[in-house]
Amino acid sequence: MQTETESAIACDWTVTGMDCGACGTKVRSAVARLPGVSGVEVGIMTERLRLTLDESLTARDTVEKTVRSLGYGIGPRAANAKKDFVMPGEVPMHPAKDDIPGKIATGVAGTVVDHGRATPRSNFWYQTRKGRLVILTGLLLAAAWSVELIVPRAGLWAFVAACLIGVAPVARRAGAAVRVGQPFTIEALMTLAAVGALFIGAAEEAALVVFLFAVGEVLEGVAASKARDGIQALADLVPKTALLETNGIIREVPAASLAVGQRVLVRPGDRIPADGKIFDGISGIDESPVTGESIPVTRGPGDGVFAGAINTEAVLRITVTKMAEDNTISRIIRLVEEAEEARAPTERFIDRFSRWYMPAVVTVAALVIVVPPLAFAQSWDTWIYRGLALLLIGCPCALVISVPASIASAMSTGARRGLLMKGGAVIEAAAQISHVAFDKTGTLTHGRPVVTDVVTLGATTSDELLAIAASVESGSSHPLAKAILTKAEEAKITPLVAEDARAIPGSGVVATVDHAKVWVTSPRYAADNGGIVAKHLEEAARLEKEGKTAVAVFLENQPLGLIAMRDEPRADAAEAVRQLLVLGLTPVILTGDNPRTAAAIAGNLGMAFEANMMPEDKFAAIRTMSAQGGVMMIGDGINDAPALKQASVGVAMGSGTDVALETADAAILRDRVTDIPATIRLSRAAMANIRQNVTLALGLKAVFLVTTVFGLTGLWIAILADTGATVLVTLNALRLLRFDPERAQ
Repeated sequence: MQTETESAIACDWTVTGMDCGACGTKVRSAVARLPGVSGVEVGIMTERLRLTLDESLTARDTVEKTVRSLGYGIGPRAANAKKDFVMPGEVPMHPAKDDIPGKIATGVAGTVVDHGRATPRSNFWYQTRKGRLVILTGLLLAAAWSVELIVPRAGLWAFVAACLIGVAPVARRAGAAVRVGQPFTIEALMTLAAVGALFIGAAEEAALVVFLFAVGEVLEGVAASKARDGIQALADLVPKTALLETNGIIREVPAASLAVGQRVLVRPGDRIPADGKIFDGISGIDESPVTGESIPVTRGPGDGVFAGAINTEAVLRITVTKMAEDNTISRIIRLVEEAEEARAPTERFIDRFSRWYMPAVVTVAALVIVVPPLAFAQSWDTWIYRGLALLLIGCPCALVISVPASIASAMSTGARRGLLMKGGAVIEAAAQISHVAFDKTGTLTHGRPVVTDVVTLGATTSDELLAIAASVESGSSHPLAKAILTKAEEAKITPLVAEDARAIPGSGVVATVDHAKVWVTSPRYAADNGGIVAKHLEEAARLEKEGKTAVAVFLENQPLGLIAMRDEPRADAAEAVRQLLVLGLTPVILTGDNPRTAAAIAGNLGMAFEANMMPEDKFAAIRTMSAQGGVMMIGDGINDAPALKQASVGVAMGSGTDVALETADAAILRDRVTDIPATIRLSRAAMANIRQNVTLALGLKAVFLVTTVFGLTGLWIAILADTGATVLVTLNALRLLRFDPERAQ
């Protein structure tokens, strides 16, 4: 016999038709009541339902039937789902031809891979259940008006019939919600208002309200669909097929089937089908679909490339380094889809608020209906009418959707520009920080030293000095050796032949060049071994005060020269610091480098610094700064992981290690330091948008609650106040899709 643990499985569905926060709440609450269901997660913007299910207590079919009973469509969220799913009563819509690859060279049929999304559905509003309800109620309303014109006495009954027929599907959904323990839904309030209006003789207005309710639902759906478009479009960046090269034979295969180590051919104009490294070829790569970088960058053998980037110039052969589910685009999509789980504190507060808000509204409406007639002998019809209007106005749809709509839009905007944030909680935290802490190497700097000074100390020329030093370092992989070799290559200097090269532990390298021993060592070692004299040591000290690392090149008892190198700041580092200061933030460097190097970099950038820091020191420094306000930490290495986790917001540079990327709350794909202030600007804009939405949602309701109680507005205005507020809130959130976070203040 299976235990509960053994029979529990993780289930994942796509749910269609959820247009506002109340929809997500209904689905979440309904399935959470089922036995054996736990860990329910509902994403409105991503149309996702995830939960853990004990199949010994509840079958998957039961979950699906429960969701369908509420009026939503549901289907498996499998990457290769072949079965279409639709709303109850809808005609199945088939995928576009472009989404289904044909037979490939091996004769195996291609599968539809859409990063976990359901098969595409029609975008035409009139083909949806809600759209057909609008058409039906509109025709019924027009027919009722026609009947009233022709046979005035029959007009009342025509409007009654129009109202009852139109409200029937809404009442059916309301009943399903009541059966799963949710009496306070917009469908229930709509049904009560429409039927109540019939009882007090307002049949024409009741029929009009039913029609306006249907129109409002369609508008909500259209607005929500627009909010999803930016997220769903990410999946289309990766081509469906790839040209796989095996033993010189090229064949077309599904991109999702590519394995690590396989080699693919990418023609000019094609999108790259997988994350990988260039094996052969040099070409311009347009990475704008992934990182937002508008200018193509030249990549050659050994360089990494993103799936979804566009090859612009020449044929490339690329070795696949990541499976389809782990490539850059897939990781971005996962971050966006999972973002709704990391809900912002504001969103959690609004959810708690809405739980008692609806019962409170129903209570107030009931008091409005009974108190004036009983206590002040007012007309029952008048106050029943006003109470019914209050029920419609009180629906919290606009309030509940105000946060997730803004968060989804902000994340979509960020993802298009290579700014990734793992959810609403991260966005809210980023908007509230007061300090920004940077690791130095690989974050503010490129992470690789370059030669800055070549100082000759004898008759040797600069080119000769570089040639000799490059000869000695030719077999070394040390970063300083690579800097010397790169400088020689840039100057088109060919190294001489070196023999018997060996490392001097902690000091440098010695080798035989042209029958003479040559040392490339630290200045201190050179001074101790007759390679340089005191005045040369002073010159080396001067270079080191500028934050450079100097090496001495010498023959036995004969100085040749000094070569200085430095890990230079990124070109945009100074501008990024300026933007952070304009934003009112305090930037600081936390580095493991020596104080002299740190001071040189920090001085050029106008920042404070702390040097000689171990990982635990950075962790402690972040904790200390946190006492003065929120802290954002930016790093790229394994040693930065503890500090990234401790910070209010940890940001990993895109070129950083996988550990940093997984630990961090956000990532900067383009390795631009100016993307840090851009992320903060985007977060602040999102929070401002949320505040606008909450004000809009509550403000409209407050105004119409007052006007309704005083009889200034009626039922049809009430329904417009509800659905109109939801549409306005969603459209306001969509403004973030056009927000440019890179626009400096």
